[in-house]
Amino acid sequence: MENNTPQRFLRVSTPGRVCLFGEHQDYLDLPVIPCAISRRITIVGERRPEPWVHLALPDIQAKLSFSLAAVLPYQEERDYFRSAVNVLRRAGFTFSAGIDGVVRGDIPINSGTSSSTALVVSWVNFLAQMSDQAQLLPPETCARYAHAAEVLEFNEPGGMMDHYSTACGGVTFLRFHPAVQIERLQPSLQTFVLGDSLEPKDTKGILARVKNGVLEIVRRLVARDPAFSLHTVALANLDRDMGALNAEQRALLRGAVRNRDITLEALALLQQPRFDHRQLGELLNECQTVLRENLKISTPKIDRMIEAALRAGAYGGKINGSGGGGCMFVYAPENPEAVARAIESVGGKAYIVAVDIGTRTEPAV
Repeated sequence: MENNTPQRFLRVSTPGRVCLFGEHQDYLDLPVIPCAISRRITIVGERRPEPWVHLALPDIQAKLSFSLAAVLPYQEERDYFRSAVNVLRRAGFTFSAGIDGVVRGDIPINSGTSSSTALVVSWVNFLAQMSDQAQLLPPETCARYAHAAEVLEFNEPGGMMDHYSTACGGVTFLRFHPAVQIERLQPSLQTFVLGDSLEPKDTKGILARVKNGVLEIVRRLVARDPAFSLHTVALANLDRDMGALNAEQRALLRGAVRNRDITLEALALLQQPRFDHRQLGELLNECQTVLRENLKISTPKIDRMIEAALRAGAYGGKINGSGGGGCMFVYAPENPEAVARAIESVGGKAYIVAVDIGTRTEPAV
């Protein structure tokens, strides 16, 4: 590991993200198309001589302090600040000095826009540069460490989409099978409007229901036919394979396969030098139908927010994140302000956003 001069002052920020296509696909090793958005988590801090971390978190009226002198036992269910230190230590990083810092953000919390992942990616990026090794991590490496700190350390059910999306930024096409492949897309996307339903969501419960449900279906089908694969099965052939499944299982399987196909259709569209923006909206609407009818992760309020946005001129939209509450978004190249007002007229909180870059080090001011 390269040794550089440790940073004294540092400012790091990381974007949130929306999942354009492929919701609930990454943990099945199916492809996804996420997009980083222009709302971010920022950590500003400086080195201190004693090996202690002192962080202020004014957005949630909290403070956190812990020693860096030894391996850190976790004090809460999702103790990401300590877990990132432990993950980096196992990777060879050392911390002879401490940190005084402030964490702020404008990403809606617990709403499906990856606020927690943006926090962990920012913290991993910050820690690596503040370590004795003072290493600026490549985005992909930062994503892997952040995934370990957020997911693997706590046996969470999520995949790696959020970590690669927020670390790398922009619009990306992510394949996970047979190995991780990242394709950076350059579509001329215009304005989105993000709408927070202000409904609490059970991320772990929904992930476990959908993920475990589909994996159990696949296990049963592979036991009958070892050649069965979610990567290759055609939607038209599912009736032949689903004889032993109940209605709920059939809906889940159809949803996973159609979701996969919509994602690949969207990839072909976004790879075009000049693409049909209204066709993008139509694919978003079709994806929302799958998420609502097959995976059953939308809510009546989010449905109303999407309908209001479409009436106000949005081209298309869908629920974002694991579902069951949280955020939706719409693609609104025209009159995004009117679309935002329509979302708020039915009880949501709206944010006009654009595609943004990934985790970055900024001048400390």
